[in-house]
Amino acid sequence: MAAQTPIAFIGGGNMAASLIGGLVDAGWRPDQLVVAEPDADRRADLTARYQVRTTADNAEATREAATVVLAVKPQVMETVALDLGPVLREARPLVISVAAGIPLAKLGAWLGMESPLVRVMPNTPALVGAGISALCADAEASAEHRDTAQAVMQAAGEVVWVAKEEHMDIVTAVSGSGPAYFFLILEALEEAAVAEGLDRETARTLAVHTAGGAAALARETGDPSPVLKSRVTSPGGTTARGLEALERGGLRTALMDAVAAAARRSRELGS
Repeated sequence: MAAQTPIAFIGGGNMAASLIGGLVDAGWRPDQLVVAEPDADRRADLTARYQVRTTADNAEATREAATVVLAVKPQVMETVALDLGPVLREARPLVISVAAGIPLAKLGAWLGMESPLVRVMPNTPALVGAGISALCADAEASAEHRDTAQAVMQAAGEVVWVAKEEHMDIVTAVSGSGPAYFFLILEALEEAAVAEGLDRETARTLAVHTAGGAAALARETGDPSPVLKSRVTSPGGTTARGLEALERGGLRTALMDAVAAAARRSRELGS
């Protein structure tokens, strides 16, 4: 991991807060972190929770930062980047963007600087430290810059690097949007259990822990999904009958269509 140096967060929303909390838990001192956030109540909450410095002034937050995390909504990124450009061009910090759908070239044009830039696609489980973030860097980002970006994002979960930026649209469709697909499956499992006569609280507990346990088993064993599925499925048994119903209902095709549709939309938004 790169040497710990001051980090400025532009935007103090949920994603920034999850990263700040993870960094503090990992040993970063609160005085190494500063947050620029326009909402006074939010600033007070961040200071109370993490003892970090806060300000309403983006330029003030970034002036002495070695790393700047742009944690604002995509629709306001252009305005924020244009305003910060003069300060960042002078200091040339590492800039990490967690705004969905903003290509590196577009961000660089708004900032008036080509590098060093890292684009990140996190997902909502990062809010509980269980996220997965995909990162890609511009050509000028050094190994040290990449190490720093990885250390920041590991504060909220696992990290993977994507070699081609165009693949970030696929990442968005799989891991960015993916939690919603699984929540839909959880919803369906709960509703099915209730329809069969189980009380809702028990149905939810069973569904949530089954999903979490299945994911943990896949992660810990590293075995391919078809192998894991076969271990649960006895010929002619209950699981086999359920899987047959899912295949007849088109679950596999529907999920593949969902990823394709989300990837297309991500490309549209990026352009």
